[in-house]
Amino acid sequence: MSVSNLGPSAAGASDERLRDLVGGRRVAVLTGAGVSTDSGIPDYRGPDSPQRTPMTYQQFVGDAGFRQRYWARNHIGWRAMDGSRPNAAHRALARLERAGVVSGLITQNVDLLHTKAGHRRVIDLHGTYARVRCLGCAALISRMTLAERLEAANPGFAASATATGVEVAPDADAVVADTASFRMVDCARCGGMLKPDIVYFGENVPKERVAASFDVVDAADALLVAGSSLTVMSGLRFVRHAAKQGKPVAIVNRGRTRGDELATLTVDAGCAGTLTTLADALGAMRIPA
Repeated sequence: MSVSNLGPSAAGASDERLRDLVGGRRVAVLTGAGVSTDSGIPDYRGPDSPQRTPMTYQQFVGDAGFRQRYWARNHIGWRAMDGSRPNAAHRALARLERAGVVSGLITQNVDLLHTKAGHRRVIDLHGTYARVRCLGCAALISRMTLAERLEAANPGFAASATATGVEVAPDADAVVADTASFRMVDCARCGGMLKPDIVYFGENVPKERVAASFDVVDAADALLVAGSSLTVMSGLRFVRHAAKQGKPVAIVNRGRTRGDELATLTVDAGCAGTLTTLADALGAMRIPA
């Protein structure tokens, strides 16, 4: 299997090769944080990204101090994510879905921007920022409902923390230094521990979600990866699965990825421009159902 590493200076050639690889095929798409950077949401592992240490599942459930810190910071960060809007990359993929080129999309992001862009068939592999789950009774509530409860328990905290501006990480974790006085709340139904409906590091993706994602890859003729370094197995497994089936794999990402050696084509470029060019080229064609 040949692999082409094409930098920004070869943008025209890479756009043409990507179009030729994708054109005429039903394409499954796997996206990562790199598709959302142009919406103001930073990524974890881009070439210019600072070192980040996300909280693990074990820290969250096992240490009240870590949990307090998380909820204090998330109380600020989720608002920034909720206010974010799709960029050209999200809109291009939605156009390709409407044209029948993209047959299904799996995203590792929790920002809901593909859905906001009008994409219809989306699997939120790692969950979304917009829901909260009780680890006791499994009840689900909206993040807005929890925000109202947290605001009542911590009047003025959000306004004070955002007065000078804050940085927000890809998982809606805001950089807030003073969290010691923040009061958490428990499940209103059973008093159990509340956790964002997001898959943390050290936590398994629900089996049914993984199975549905494999179904998306199985039903497609090719796999397009956009904006993911494929560092974690939750995304890399789909690249391995497609390659094992002999399906072409194209990767669009800034910098190298863990799946490059399995790819038919790699494009070292930003997602917005590359995917917009692809949608412009293929948007008028429709793949028969």
